[in-house]
Amino acid sequence: LYQRVAERVRSWNEQGNCGLVVGANYPAELAQVRALCPDLPLLLPGIGAQHGDLAQAVRAGADSQGERILVNVARGIMYASNGPDFAAAAGQAAERYCRAINEARENRPIP
Repeated sequence: LYQRVAERVRSWNEQGNCGLVVGANYPAELAQVRALCPDLPLLLPGIGAQHGDLAQAVRAGADSQGERILVNVARGIMYASNGPDFAAAAGQAAERYCRAINEARENRPIP
């Protein structure tokens, strides 16, 4: 079903304004969606609190240029600390995720 949905969205993308949401927890399926829709942007929830593997998700979801993915990490940043250092901890967590995403983009196999 998810492959049919991806194909349908790809066919609707005449104006370049469509994208897909694909769980980062399922990198094999994510890679299948990327193969079906090489030009669509993908929103990838499931990193952080949901324990999706960030490097696998980025490798599976990024396009041939290492782009067209938006990795969503909400709770992993929002709840980095529940103390008075919340803002600093959230900023540090966001920076760690950003570095990890960029590292995964750089280390992905080139198609």
